[in-house]
Amino acid sequence: MSLNATIAKVTAEIEERSEKLRGTYLDRMRRAAEEGPRRAHLTCGNQAHAYAATGQDQQALAEGRAPNLGIVTAYNDMLSAHQPYERYPELLRTAARSVGGTAQVAGGVPAMCDGVTQGQVGMELSLFSRDVIALATGVSLSHNTYDAAVYLGVCDKIVPGLVIAAATFGYIPGLFLPAGPMTSGLPNDEKAKVRQQYATGEVGRDKLMEAEMKSYHGPGTCTFYGTANSNQMLMEFMGLHLPGSSFINPNTPLRDALTEAGAKRALAITALGNEYRPVCDVLDAKAFVNGIVGLMATGGSTNLVLHLPAMARAAGVALELSDFDQISQAVPLMAKVYPNGLADVNHFHAAGGLQYMIGELLDAGLMHEDVKTVAGDGMHLYTQEPKLKDGAIVYEDAPRESQNDKILRPASDPFQKSGGLKQMIGNLGHGIMKISAVKPEHHVVEAPVRIFHDQAQVKDAFKAGEFTSDTIVVVRFQGPKSNGMPELHSLTPTLAVLQDRGLKVALVTDGRMSGASGKVPSAIHVCPEAADGGPLAKLRDGDIVRLDAGAGTLQCLTEGFETREAVTADLSGNGHGVGRELFEAFRQNVGLASNGAAVVV
Repeated sequence: MSLNATIAKVTAEIEERSEKLRGTYLDRMRRAAEEGPRRAHLTCGNQAHAYAATGQDQQALAEGRAPNLGIVTAYNDMLSAHQPYERYPELLRTAARSVGGTAQVAGGVPAMCDGVTQGQVGMELSLFSRDVIALATGVSLSHNTYDAAVYLGVCDKIVPGLVIAAATFGYIPGLFLPAGPMTSGLPNDEKAKVRQQYATGEVGRDKLMEAEMKSYHGPGTCTFYGTANSNQMLMEFMGLHLPGSSFINPNTPLRDALTEAGAKRALAITALGNEYRPVCDVLDAKAFVNGIVGLMATGGSTNLVLHLPAMARAAGVALELSDFDQISQAVPLMAKVYPNGLADVNHFHAAGGLQYMIGELLDAGLMHEDVKTVAGDGMHLYTQEPKLKDGAIVYEDAPRESQNDKILRPASDPFQKSGGLKQMIGNLGHGIMKISAVKPEHHVVEAPVRIFHDQAQVKDAFKAGEFTSDTIVVVRFQGPKSNGMPELHSLTPTLAVLQDRGLKVALVTDGRMSGASGKVPSAIHVCPEAADGGPLAKLRDGDIVRLDAGAGTLQCLTEGFETREAVTADLSGNGHGVGRELFEAFRQNVGLASNGAAVVV
């Protein structure tokens, strides 16, 4: 089928907008590539330092004829999603040797768990950790001894940070190797019910702890469709994963075989061979459009609306919020995965997963087929699924029918005719709203506001029984300049209780919500942020605000609102404790949320 008119239009607009930026970027990548393999420019002394501890690979490295694979790892054993990476370096080294290459751990990057820091002070470092990861990857690859790289990362800020760096080193090939989701535990809807019962005092902390431990119970990504699993979808839709590799459980024979295949493929596409396929050729405007299409079709995380513009800019591509909005209007919601439904990512994968979805979207003309990927040319490659036969990966055509239409539907009969995100614009600023999990009767909320400068204040007001009527909760001074833009996911159980009591309730904030949020209508990432004198800083308790997801508007209806002086807040407490002192330069120099809230790009 021919390409959908909206997808074609948005792609053309991005390419036109990015022409100069992309041209400059590609010129730099071509010049770097023309210098030839990186190690050729090192002195013998340089190289001796690099190879001194490589044991059996030392001679092959010194001779310089075998391609060398750099491993950038976000391994730690505090993140369940990243714990499986402990085994990867040896798997990758063995796989590299089997095809006459070598592999070295180029460096490690930090990896925060937002599940641990949710509602805690440490969350104020979370978004900035993306830029730190990009910087750390840059240091890792700066040794200039690698012909290709593999990037080991899964979770929220880790994958975007690694992509920013991979694009910066775009003259060398790069593959992203996932670790996979943990096996299914306590169903997510049951966990959410216990959280709400705890918020209302119906159960104690012992029951809450029991439910959480049954839900998060082993190695692998959390099984709900939050930012981590949205990242994995994104890497497949953008052609940076091997096909079908996103949602294979950790520590299984197929998972290990895909890891080994990733190393071999990365070495096959270096400039030393005949299939040179650098990252800069993969990450073009069409790849980013395909990624946004996947985000909308799956009802993915709002955090990607922050990350994608920053990732794209590193590759010379300029994205705007209007691109997300237009694509969302054209792309149907084809999946129901928690928090948008009851299924988890394992159920989604079993129902046909990304391979079925990509096939449907291609047939409907809703994504670009003519792209370069790490697997080869064309997105049709990603309609195939890997099977392990006689110890080797074999690709077969994936089923073209959903195996469970309560979880996954065809593009012609979707759960919703439009995607999961909506741009929100009005006299309160410019933000976004995730609508895929919000029931239609909650798409419009018009009510007086209650103003808070801290999420803990909202919980205190709830416990004091202060919410007795329709309310729009405004939590401001939560943007990147204020305190690093922490997620406010811990407000979800509280606000959901109010909504379940029959109140019209919504959240408006210049902060973020977790990729797992969605039941309560929330206008987030509102900018300019309050600390920049944005319109949110002019609101007062009792002002009437109207949030209309259908129209994409966010308006204060109170007369005289716009002529008020903006309120200021004492933010001095945000500058110290739990490492916040180290990030003052980030808070001072961070860009707008609508541009990705970035520091390094």
